[in-house]
Amino acid sequence: MLENNDLFPALAFARAGGGEIHLPDDLAGGFGVILFYRGAWSNACNEQLYAFAQAADAFAVEDIKVVAVSVDAREEAEGLVEKYGLTFAVGYAADPQAVSAVTGVLVNEDSAYFEATGFVLSPDGRIHTAIYSSTEGFEERIVTIVYSSATVSRLMPADVLRVIASAKSSAKSR
Repeated sequence: MLENNDLFPALAFARAGGGEIHLPDDLAGGFGVILFYRGAWSNACNEQLYAFAQAADAFAVEDIKVVAVSVDAREEAEGLVEKYGLTFAVGYAADPQAVSAVTGVLVNEDSAYFEATGFVLSPDGRIHTAIYSSTEGFEERIVTIVYSSATVSRLMPADVLRVIASAKSSAKSR
């Protein structure tokens, strides 16, 4: 699993609506949020993505960019973008095993999808905060910030805003 201050690994994903997402490069220059989500079928993930869509104005003020990625097919990812009016980049058709190998993102028992995982990146592409979560019976793991066994502990917009405000305040006081 990635640790605080690790540089987020270079990854590329197909982007709903066309093109590609390149991480961490597409988030460079400001704080960034990367959400690995289970898929369009997950109500909890839908709620999380919708919450981030609703926080777009607050995130714009703070220059926070968001990217969400799943194993969904293109049609499913584009359907989510349309349904919730998502203005941030949504990646699809990700290989869960390949992503897990370099990020530590947990995958379900059948390796068919990601368990909800969120990263907050500093402007230089380094891990500031990581939340690895699962509703499966995974073995105990040591993680960067939080290991959650319930969907209520997903990274949410208010969490991101608090973390980034604290990071900016700490940087100013140095």
